[in-house]
Amino acid sequence: MTINCNGSLIDLSTPKVMGILNITPDSFYDGGLYKNETQILNQTEKMLTAGATFIDIGAYSSRPGADHVSIEEEKNRILPIVELLVNRFPEILLSIDTFRSEIAKSCINLGAAIINDISGGSLDPDMISVVGELKVPYIMMHMKGSPQTMKDLDQYDDLIGEMNLYFAKKVFEARKNGINDIIIDPGFGFAKNSTQNFNLLQNLKLLKVQELPILVGVSRKSMIYKTLNIKAHMALNGTSVLNTVAVLNGASIIRVHDVKEAVECISLLNTLKESNSYN
Repeated sequence: MTINCNGSLIDLSTPKVMGILNITPDSFYDGGLYKNETQILNQTEKMLTAGATFIDIGAYSSRPGADHVSIEEEKNRILPIVELLVNRFPEILLSIDTFRSEIAKSCINLGAAIINDISGGSLDPDMISVVGELKVPYIMMHMKGSPQTMKDLDQYDDLIGEMNLYFAKKVFEARKNGINDIIIDPGFGFAKNSTQNFNLLQNLKLLKVQELPILVGVSRKSMIYKTLNIKAHMALNGTSVLNTVAVLNGASIIRVHDVKEAVECISLLNTLKESNSYN
């Protein structure tokens, strides 16, 4: 199972790590931490050195109830950073966290490699056709509503069944528009309550019916820190536990704030898997 990123074939048969670089001032965990070029470059280098295959950049916070950001503001935040990182790290595989086709196209033209759309094309009717024209991998997430409304849209009769139907429709549309490399993201915390999040993680393998790589992003989310009655900055251990469960249940990419620890999780699980072959 491979995806083509800027001409490089990335093998997802072994799980990979995607490091999160938030350049928004209001992200739930690390908003505002990376305010200047030096901080951004240092954090990116740290993640790459620790073993991140991809770096995911977002300039529009998608946390529940996040403020709306204009397309002009999103452009002003993200385009200079894409240019900065591509120039400093020519081999970097940048994933662009945006639901706007105009942002997607501008970033890919600057050298980014992947589009990561929290709405799966639902918030911009041009997104899927534009990604098809760009011929880049597309991460489509499951979400209902928008970051401003999703908190009240967690009603399901059959969560997994409805998600599989959602992805089947989205994948059909993506294929029709020429998108070859598709990754699905269950969208933990997006129009899902804590109980639903844990149920989804436990039954992640049921999404494998799509026969596509699965990306899981649970890093330091409220399903961890609220369950443990701690703060997000204390949720690394819980994140490592759930990342381990995600990989055991079929995740091909884990999207994280803490790359070193995620790489260690995958390394240990790979060793465990290899040890079984000697029995």
